[in-house]
Formats: sequence, structure tokens, C-alpha cells
Amino acid sequence: MDEQGLIVNLSEIVPRLPELSFKHPVSWMIRSGEQWAVVGPNGAGKTLMADFLQRKHALKSGHIELPGKNGGETSVKCIAFKDIYSLTDTRNAFYQQRWHSSEAEESAIVADLIGGKDAISNDIRRLLAYFGFEEQLEKRLIYLSSGELRKLLVIRALLTLPDLLILDNPYIGLDVSSRSLLTELLKDVVALRQTQVILLLSDPKDLPDFITHVLPLKDRNCFPSVGREDFLTNGELRERLFPNGEGLRSFPACINETADHEVTLRMENVSIRYGSRTILSELNWEIGNGEKWSLSGVNGAGKSTLLSLVCADNPQSYANTFYLFDKKRGSGESIWDIKRRIGYVSPEMHLYYNENVPALQVVGSGFFDSVGLFRKCTNEQSAVALQWMEVFRIAHLSDCLFLSLSSGEQRLVLLARAFVKNPDLLVLDEPLHGLDASRKQQVVSIIEQYCAQPGKTLIFVTHYPEELPACVDKHFILKKNQ
Repeated sequence: MDEQGLIVNLSEIVPRLPELSFKHPVSWMIRSGEQWAVVGPNGAGKTLMADFLQRKHALKSGHIELPGKNGGETSVKCIAFKDIYSLTDTRNAFYQQRWHSSEAEESAIVADLIGGKDAISNDIRRLLAYFGFEEQLEKRLIYLSSGELRKLLVIRALLTLPDLLILDNPYIGLDVSSRSLLTELLKDVVALRQTQVILLLSDPKDLPDFITHVLPLKDRNCFPSVGREDFLTNGELRERLFPNGEGLRSFPACINETADHEVTLRMENVSIRYGSRTILSELNWEIGNGEKWSLSGVNGAGKSTLLSLVCADNPQSYANTFYLFDKKRGSGESIWDIKRRIGYVSPEMHLYYNENVPALQVVGSGFFDSVGLFRKCTNEQSAVALQWMEVFRIAHLSDCLFLSLSSGEQRLVLLARAFVKNPDLLVLDEPLHGLDASRKQQVVSIIEQYCAQPGKTLIFVTHYPEELPACVDKHFILKKNQ
């Protein structure tokens, strides 16, 4: 491929379907050696740009050229959060499956996803070692955390050596070490001239230093492309893309009594094992009513397993000494009695919400703690659900089908679902996952305002300490295999 050779040429393209159109015909040229970031807020059109490069949509006008090496066509590979569906077969799974070991005995293992143990070359082993996967070949996919699944997606994509690799928000869900490793790995790939990279980013702070060009987007409108340094120093442009959040709106009227329990959560020497694998060992943790905690740890440390105990999804909690809202688990309360007092959102829940129903119906399902099974809300419940969508500024999406939304918009819908019951305990596992810079600020403000009410307890999980709400003043750190 010539040093100044053209590898991508989108020329005045207009999709055949009006709902896929930008405000103006799209043109974009990428030359050999250039590394791009497409940066914009949720719903800006970043994923659509990636779709155009993969020729996913028929065109009304314009043309797409991908002139590759030796007269061939540029090979394009794209990785997005939703691609985890293809790894875990979540379309045929139910939400609690990963915690019921007997029902996962036939699920695939990591080695199956890279051609089987007998097909693992030295190059593959080096790549696995880079991300700490060399000892996980026998691990079942159903037990991988969302961060580990994202690493596995990247590994599989790099093994194909595409000419152009598109990564959709690649850093979300990864711990600090893994984010640094991914950046260094992509630098190596770029330096070897094997693959060029396009990153789709919702937050400018994720822009790595190997990027050479930035294509800003907002409201399906392409701004003029700029160099990385020019983008970072252009405060006016970044303010146009990510304006400061508006003031808060009133919450729906509260009909619940203020929680009067003393201990929201207590674990005493809790251990969780699957066969020979120990996930949590002799764990002790107590959270008092109204306390605000962060939960942290590297990918695979057991955070999701711990939260499955809190949210009554893991049957092993009954084999341990575990209290919720002053009551010992197994003392007669039902799972639904527990869940009605907890608001929960997580990357895993996002994976399992794969039903194409209106967004308002997804928010309303929070009243019934159902995933994939929908009951009809009363008029009052529907009104409350819509009010929470207004709080998160997504009321205009109420009639939109869930799967038609961007991943950031889907996360906002699931956040509204977590609040809809006015829960005593909020369990927010990476709640800002995939949100743009403005939306992150807005959601953190909502969390802080909500938790300022009496009797509201918070567990907040993030790999970005700077994203923690100001109200969080207690911290619990999980260490892998301890």
C-alpha cells in the first residue's frame, strides 16, 4: 500500500433509508498511515459511520471505495460492545444463568473462541499473555466478566490482521492496567504497519496519543476533521460537542416510606466457588443504612459475582451468612421481596436486555424486576416511568424500539429503569459505561441528588475513580483470587 495511498473514500454518500441519513451527504477520506478517532456524543452517528465503512447499508447516492493492497479491497473489522452477544449466546440465555453452574456445564470455553487448544500458535499465546489470558483457556465464557469479554473480542479481532480495525469505545469496562495495555498494543500494531485504527469515542479524555486525526460528529452532522492536538486545544469545538449539563429536574413524587433498617448489607466470611475455582474467599463487608460506597477491583476480581449476591441472583448466597435490610438471607423472604428494594444496572444486564420493545416498556419493567419478560404497567406506573425518562432527558425516546438506540442511549434507559421503584439500595455497576462526557456529568448529578435523600444507600462500581459521585466516602477493594 503506497505511503500516501487512499484506503477509504466515502464520497457524498446518502443511505437509501431516510432514518439512516446524516444532515448532509457524508464524505470522508483516509490515507495510509493515518489513525483516526470519530468523537461525538451519544446518538451522534458514530456507529453509522462504522456501518458505512463495512457497507452495511444500501446507498441512495454517492459511492464507497476501499482500495486495498495489490489491487484488492481494504479489509475492515469492527468491534462493538454488542458483539459480546456472539460470544456468550445471550439470545438463548436467561439473566441468572451464569450464577447457576449446573446450567452452564455445556457452555463454550475461552479456547473454543480461538480455534481450540490444539490450534493455539506461539503468536496467539503471546497475545493471550499480553492481556493475562494465558491461564484462562479452560474458563467458561459464561463466567467471564464484561471487561474480560471485551478483551477477548479485541484478541480475536487482532488475530485476523485486518487492514482497518474499528473499535467502538474500546476502553469502557477495562481496568486501568488493561486500558494501558490496549493502548500499547494498538501502538505496536500501528508501528508495524499491519493495521490502521479507527476509534469511536464518546469522551475526549479517552483519546490516545497514537491517534493522528479526529472526525467530530454531533446530531448526525460531520464537522471538519482536525489533527489530534488541534482537537484537544480547541475548547470551543469540544464545548459544542459536549456542552455542560443543564440543571436537574424534579424527581417523581415518592410514595415509599423512608427505609428504617440499620444494616443494608452484611456478609460474614462469604465464599463462592464453582468446581475447583474460588471466586470469593472469606469475604466480610458491612454497609449501614444510608452509606455511600465504591466497589473496585481489576477485571475478573469477582465484582460481578459479589453483586449477584446482593441482588439475589446467586443461589450460593443461601449457603453463606448474608444479611440484607436487617434480615438474614433464607429467613423466609422471597427473591422479589429483596429485589423490590434494590435498583440495579450493570454491563451484564445490558447484555441480556435484547428485546426490541419500546424504551418506555423497558423502563417500566423495573417495577417487576423482570429481564426479557414484560408485564403491562398501570397508568400510574407508566406515568412514573416517563417522569424518570424526563429526569434522564430521554423522554423523546419513549416510543423508540430499544435495539434501535445507540448503546449510550440504551444505558440511559436502563438507568431510568433502576430508579423507577425509588429503591432503598442503588447498585450501579459501571453506570456511566458508554455515556458521553455531558451525559456522565448529568447522571452523576442525578445520583448525588437522589442519594442526598434519607435512607438511600449506594454501591457504585467504576474503573475510573474520577467518575465517583462526591457523596461516595467509603471504598471496598476486591483483589483477584483473594
